[in-house]
Amino acid sequence: MARVKIEKVCDKLDHNLRRALADAVRSTIPGAQFDEYSLFREFVREVGRKCRTWKRIPDQYVETE
Repeated sequence: MARVKIEKVCDKLDHNLRRALADAVRSTIPGAQFDEYSLFREFVREVGRKCRTWKRIPDQYVETE
């Protein structure tokens, strides 16, 4: 199994994940007012709290170049 630093993966994909998270909140809570940058920072912080620093990922989900 491969290992990844899940917080760093979130940081690397920040633009796409931030927009996806904001869209999900908007569709779940219509009319919600929030700063998507603050929301994403807090999301990444919670990911860090809930997941270990290194997360094991099955090899079939990882491709190396």
